Amino acid sequence: MIRSVFALAAFLLAAASVAAGIDANEMLRKIDRNLEPASYEMYRKLINIEPNGTKKEFVLYSVKKGSDKVIALFLEPASDKGRSTLRLGDNMWLYIPNVGKPVRITSLQSVIGGVFNNADILRVDYAVEYEAKVEEEQKDVLVLMLKARTGEVAYDRLKMWVDRKLLLPTKIEAYAASGMLIKTLHFKELKDFGGGIRRPAVVETDSPLYKGYVSVMLYSGIKKRDVPDEVFTLTNMHRVEELRR
Repeated sequence: MIRSVFALAAFLLAAASVAAGIDANEMLRKIDRNLEPASYEMYRKLINIEPNGTKKEFVLYSVKKGSDKVIALFLEPASDKGRSTLRLGDNMWLYIPNVGKPVRITSLQSVIGGVFNNADILRVDYAVEYEAKVEEEQKDVLVLMLKARTGEVAYDRLKMWVDRKLLLPTKIEAYAASGMLIKTLHFKELKDFGGGIRRPAVVETDSPLYKGYVSVMLYSGIKKRDVPDEVFTLTNMHRVEELRR
């Protein structure tokens, strides 16, 4: 009898854990869609701020399609204008006009320097890269722990604080497989972009690995848009500007 009770308790606990996992992953998919449409175009300004106050700014135009295709074009500064970056799943490339041939880049590198890396700049859906579970429930906030589905992901784990009402992140801590904190992202200034898109307009990140350095991402526009698959190819990286016409 006692063994039966323990067995039933273990079964119910396992079932509850599975249900919680399913709920957390569904929640993560909703968070993805609240942050951005499945396919979109957007404009962002990225600002790197050094400890002495020096700033370097970049303006990017980006297009994403589905769960694994992202391309971004540099509009400013003039020295970087015309460069583009492409992400297809876990693979990334940089195109430089006067070089003419795309070169491979990695998710942990950064084409702009600063605290944001290429995975941050060319982000795909969190639900694609991570398995989620609820770690903590508070009145207004849920804390999700996200574990990378593969070893190709830039961060092994993400700890995400989520506004329960809006289903939008307010803070994310990114960790390496060793457990070391790599960076913290802060989501600020909720803004209505139109078309049903209401999300933080500012993402600010800092890192214990780059003490005194801060990088900021400002969203100035984002809207739904679907484009052909051929846009996301190595042979079309020099033609991204045509999408803006």
